[in-house]
Amino acid sequence: MSDELLQAIRTIPDYPKKGILFRDITTLLGNARAFRRAVDALVQPWAGSKVDQIAGIEARGFILGGAVAHQLSAGFVPIRKKGKLPHETVRIAYSLEYGLDEMEMHKDAIRPGDQVILVDDLIATGGTAEAACRLLRNQGAEIVAACFIIDLPDLGGRKKLEALDVPVRTLVAFPGH
Repeated sequence: MSDELLQAIRTIPDYPKKGILFRDITTLLGNARAFRRAVDALVQPWAGSKVDQIAGIEARGFILGGAVAHQLSAGFVPIRKKGKLPHETVRIAYSLEYGLDEMEMHKDAIRPGDQVILVDDLIATGGTAEAACRLLRNQGAEIVAACFIIDLPDLGGRKKLEALDVPVRTLVAFPGH
């Protein structure tokens, strides 16, 4: 299966800046068979388990997380950039390559003890996913796992989440950045 997924992911050189190989999953999303296989693979370890919420990180985590939530009969919690949610929120600051940013979710999205799976398209340095895990835990979530289609293992994000005792599931890996 990983060969099928690898072939469905487009690589765009020098985006968003020179020297970066951007891994674009929009081609995978547009391929019905590959999209179905990816969602099924993300869901499979938890089929039949009690999962209360799927938390998706803006923006591609919304697409994948919604599909995973549907398959697991779980709710969906959007984690967004600051200022995008209409109701009372909780937020957390996190480091970017050149500064700080903040992400937030609705304050009432998670109940203490909720079993939550975090979903996004890609794990690179892990800064965003780590902040999302901390935000969820601050609200009392028990993080079952963090799931991604793509891992860029050379950037260390997976190790950062595992150091937080968050199990990580990825479907394919690309060397480098």
